[in-house]
Amino acid sequence: MMIGNTVRSARYVAIRTNNMNTTSRGYISRAHPPKMSPPGVTIMEALDKVMQEMQQRREKRLVKWNRNADVRRAKGIKDEGEYRNVDETVEFALNLNLDPRKPGQALRGSMSLPHGTGKVVKALIFVDDDDMELQLQAPKGTTVGGPKFIQGILEGTSGIDGYDRAYATPEAMSRLQKAARLLGPKGLYPNAKTDTIVTMEKLPQVLKSLDSVVTYRTDKQGIIHAGIGKGSFSSEQLLDNIRTFMNGIQEVKPTEGHGKGKKSSTNAKFYLSAFLASSKGPSQKIDLRTLDPTSTFFMATPS
Repeated sequence: MMIGNTVRSARYVAIRTNNMNTTSRGYISRAHPPKMSPPGVTIMEALDKVMQEMQQRREKRLVKWNRNADVRRAKGIKDEGEYRNVDETVEFALNLNLDPRKPGQALRGSMSLPHGTGKVVKALIFVDDDDMELQLQAPKGTTVGGPKFIQGILEGTSGIDGYDRAYATPEAMSRLQKAARLLGPKGLYPNAKTDTIVTMEKLPQVLKSLDSVVTYRTDKQGIIHAGIGKGSFSSEQLLDNIRTFMNGIQEVKPTEGHGKGKKSSTNAKFYLSAFLASSKGPSQKIDLRTLDPTSTFFMATPS
């Protein structure tokens, strides 16, 4: 009798193996609960791990460089100054309970980080006056283009490859519409949602803060990927950037279509998972309690 009750209380799990349906008696009960994946480490622990691994890779690259000094001299290669090590990007992946295919479920925008991104941004600035190309003091790698430059894009004489971002004044947008099919696929068509359409009065300030702005956009799976700093940053600087980034995402949390994301149950949360990594290293799963701005443990260590 006891055996019968035990069998009835268990659930059987169907699994697919080698494209064939088989039945596996996966015993799940109160005494044998399903294995749950660990929640991850705190954001501070994840950052410490990423920073340690970046430092180890820097040291290995330097050792390898010094070890190959004789080889370079034998080939007649002269060292020009000190070895410049790789400054890896610290990247953030945030899986949100959003379905971008549905109205009001896609996020796209930009925000300014307190310590910048550490990346030299190459930008295109579209204006409605050719003379403004000389008047605006654009930083290195940034191009200011007027009507002649826009016409050159249409004719194929103005290069638009290698740029990270594009801004335009409202007056230039009417001319720029003709080049939308060329700029759009490269992510270089200015859009009010990403704050890349700015007035002439605000343009000088935009040029000064290019390196501090990070853009974000949900992909087809509702995941946001963003670079929030460099390996040369201090842990405090990176944590400040992460705090600002998470508060910014919380502020633009969609209200339309709430509950119609990837997980629509009443207990479904907005943040599903998050990972921190460097551009050349493994990722670290983060305990969401330390990333959710609405949590008591936001940017802290749960007890």
